[in-house]
Amino acid sequence: MYLLCVIGNIFITAIVCLNPQLHTPMYYFLCNLTVLDIIYVSVILPKLMAVTITGDIRISYPECFAQVFFYVFCIGTEFFILASMAYDRYMAICAPLHYMLFMNPKTCVALSVSSFSLGVLNAMMYPLLISKLSFCNSHDINNFYCDMISLLALSTTDTRSHKIFLFFELSVIFLVQFILIIISYIFIFAAILKIRSSGGRMKAFSSCISHLITVILFYGPSLILYMKTKGSKEQDTLLSMLYLVVVPMLNPLVYSLRNKEVWEATVMLKKKILRSSLVG
Repeated sequence: MYLLCVIGNIFITAIVCLNPQLHTPMYYFLCNLTVLDIIYVSVILPKLMAVTITGDIRISYPECFAQVFFYVFCIGTEFFILASMAYDRYMAICAPLHYMLFMNPKTCVALSVSSFSLGVLNAMMYPLLISKLSFCNSHDINNFYCDMISLLALSTTDTRSHKIFLFFELSVIFLVQFILIIISYIFIFAAILKIRSSGGRMKAFSSCISHLITVILFYGPSLILYMKTKGSKEQDTLLSMLYLVVVPMLNPLVYSLRNKEVWEATVMLKKKILRSSLVG
């Protein structure tokens, strides 16, 4: 599953970079998502595979800090990128005549840089919080990777202030971006319903379906994971595995199987490779 995730995301990135017809804002943001998916699965899953193969379940403090930082950075940045993609779809459908004016390359780069910068600033707070915790009793993390909730459960420090901070931080990063996406799609669906021809409505909706599926896949497990009441260790592990492994692996499939442009670009690239090999 790790190899499928990495290869699939690299494939989508390569297809977009090598085909000028895919050099659009939507695919630019998609490449941002693929890079983030590769980073955070590569921070967590190789360590899990090493634990499975060697049986050595230990993890050092620097490794744990790195997992927390890159996981929070990638997840937080994906929230911002998905919101940027929702804004891109809103402009494409609700204001098509002004689309190229507002979604120019400078705007796309600005949205991307802002998303990554906010993601880094947000992630830097987590290792700082962990460094203030004391671990005197148990050192057994109740998960297959270092996450903030498990570390707070292990700490002998009074973590009430940490939990309050995490609640407000998640509300700002998570819920605000989710609400912005919902508002964008309310306007998008309203604009689609105003289109008279059924073919026009279907074409407009199909341009949003891949992003909409990605949003559901990304936000669905995270809502269940962080908003549910306390459950068993097996349930928490299964939800974490779904969120950390299955969703990044499915994203390339969503954008390749459900997208005609990606298929056409793949066929064209295959033909170019065959022609070049025949000439050679």
